[in-house]
Amino acid sequence: MDFSNLHTILRSLYDEMMPLCSDMAGVAQAIAGLGALFYVAYRIWQSLARAEPIDVFPLLRPFVIGFCIMFFPSVVLGTINAVMSPIVQGTASMLEGQTLDMQKYREEKDRLEYEQMVNDPSTAYLVDDAEFDRQIDELGVTEIGTAAGMYIERGMYKVKKAIQNFFRELLEMLFQAASLTIDTIRTFFLIVLAILGPIAFALSVWDGFQSTLTMWIQRYIQTYLWLPVADLFSTILAKIQVLMLQNDISELTNNPNADLDGTNTAYVIFMIIGIIGYFTIPTVAGWIIQAGGAGNYNRAVNNTAMQAGSMAGSVGGAVAGNVAGRAGKLLK
Repeated sequence: MDFSNLHTILRSLYDEMMPLCSDMAGVAQAIAGLGALFYVAYRIWQSLARAEPIDVFPLLRPFVIGFCIMFFPSVVLGTINAVMSPIVQGTASMLEGQTLDMQKYREEKDRLEYEQMVNDPSTAYLVDDAEFDRQIDELGVTEIGTAAGMYIERGMYKVKKAIQNFFRELLEMLFQAASLTIDTIRTFFLIVLAILGPIAFALSVWDGFQSTLTMWIQRYIQTYLWLPVADLFSTILAKIQVLMLQNDISELTNNPNADLDGTNTAYVIFMIIGIIGYFTIPTVAGWIIQAGGAGNYNRAVNNTAMQAGSMAGSVGGAVAGNVAGRAGKLLK
């Protein structure tokens, strides 16, 4: 599954839904116009009743908000997105660079690990078909038990590698699924905020609802920051994996008898941490810019992430430990 295409679809969905903001502009203009009438009339009457000069500058507020409502997609959303998009592009480029490095080092590690086993006569037959056939041909009829043991050991080795690869791919898929979940919720929130944004601006004209304007801007920016924070989190995890791969490459180069089982376990642990950490992105974005109204969602997401991570960790530890133990006994 190509998750990058799914993320691209979400970007396209946001762009396709933006024209709906114009449909709300008419209703918002009516609400704002009525609110502006009461807003201006109340302040002019208050100044006249107190025999004070009329301060014109505060009376311009509803007209400025009305202008923003009329050109909401371009003036409001266009300005915010233009200011925030460089942040998204910068974090995306950082993630792309680290991902490319990780793929390069992973290929190098697999090549060195294969060469290490091929160069060792006691393990060459496990990974090299030609060496396995050669050793089988050298065995005589009386050594049929040894040949059967070699077949069993080779089969168990392939089963062990297949299970390890399956479990690694499963965790990587769950990691990508967590990323897609956060991106989907982010896109949904942004679309709702964008479509109903003119209504929020219109309500802010009325006395008692002035904070609606600032709260909408805060929530929109906070939700928009979910993607840069997610990219930074993925960049950190990718950098950790690159450092681990570099250490494995160094061990395989300098130590012919290097054992990388511990590194594989650490990789699984970091993937589980990544799955849990992805669901804390809304909380981290809230540290950058404070916006109320999403506390219950954050708590629910964090609780779900902790339960999912605990389940993934327990299952992963049980499967990896069981497979490694059985395969280790058979290989001995």
